[in-house]
Amino acid sequence: MGVTKEEVEDLLVKELRPAHLEVIDKSGGCGACFQIEIVSQQFEGKRLLERHRMVNAALGEKMKEIHALSITKL
Repeated sequence: MGVTKEEVEDLLVKELRPAHLEVIDKSGGCGACFQIEIVSQQFEGKRLLERHRMVNAALGEKMKEIHALSITKL
């Protein structure tokens, strides 16, 4: 089985302590495609690319199992 919505949420909460987080599994449950809305104080002063890299880094090894990731509200 692929990555779960809960695993994504747990990793992002642990690493980025978001003020707002919504994770939607767009893959029909197989864990290959996620839409993420995230707002974190840690993004302040960072460029968009750096924010995306921070999200990818927070997901760590799980990124290898995710085919598509849409990130908004950074």
